[in-house]
Formats: sequence, C-alpha cells, structure tokens
Amino acid sequence: MTPAVPVRGRFCPDCGTALSFDVVPAACPTCGYRRIRMPYVGVAIVIRDDSGSVLMGRRAHGAHAGKWCIPCGRLDWDEDVRAGAIRELLEETGLEVTADEVIAVHSNFHPPDALHDEDRHAVGVWFAGRVTNGTLHCADGELTELAYFGPADPPELAFPTDGLVLAQLAAQPGQ
Repeated sequence: MTPAVPVRGRFCPDCGTALSFDVVPAACPTCGYRRIRMPYVGVAIVIRDDSGSVLMGRRAHGAHAGKWCIPCGRLDWDEDVRAGAIRELLEETGLEVTADEVIAVHSNFHPPDALHDEDRHAVGVWFAGRVTNGTLHCADGELTELAYFGPADPPELAFPTDGLVLAQLAAQPGQ
C-alpha cells in the first residue's frame, strides 16, 4: 500500500525535487535524499496531592479540546528532558516543580487531525514531581481548567497513554 502524500514536506530539502512517496521512506529521485521521520519527545510531570489524586488539565484546543490530560508538552531542541518537563508544567499550570524519578515511558501514536495532515509519533516520558512554588492556574491558554482526579477514576482522557500511567499509579499499593 502506498503511504498518503502529506500536504507539507513534499519536496526534497536538498535539491527541491518532488519526493517519491511510492517508496518507504519517501525519497528524492534526483539526489537520493530520504525523508526519515522520527518521533518527537513529549514530557510530563505527575503532581499528586496528599490523597494521591493526580493534577490534570482540560485541553483548550485541537482534536482533543475538552478532554483531560496530565499537563504535558514537547521537548525543545537542545533542551534537557527534565528541564523541558519542568518548563512545560510551569507554562501550563503556573507551578514550579521538581522532576524526580521516571514513572513511565510510552509511545503515543497520534492520527491525523485538523492541524496535522499525517500520523505523528511521540515518545512520552512521565516524571514524578512535587510542587516547590507558584500558584495553580491555567497559565498559557493551552488548558481551560485544572483539577485533581483519583488515578482510578479519571475524566475523559485526551491521550490513551495517560490512561496507562494513571492505571499504573492506581495499581500501586496505598493508592
């Protein structure tokens, strides 16, 4: 089966020739460039209250608007993974936090949506963390609401992998 031709990224960045999508990965018939796609890295910090409930945010935009997720975002180029997770949580919630041990690592396979014309793949890394400063509020417009939910009883989730993380947390003794 021939893969779908994306709207963006149809031309060779080296010589400008139209890429051939009859092969995987797509390739330039003139210079041999291959369009190798790699996953991006998503980062999240799991903040829990004294009862063990997890801080979650209701998404404001995109295909998952109105659904909930553990506050998260993409790692920037040249950014340390823990620093990126701390930055993302601060940007979305106004909280300064630590990025402690890794709780989980999962692959997210996102289908095309209104903003992306082809499938996307992310590798997500969830850290445990604790609040060190700040005031909880929807800080950058990506979330419309913030609330704590028990890991065994989450709201409608934007991403299935958050469900995996929450199920893992719910299965831990004492939770």
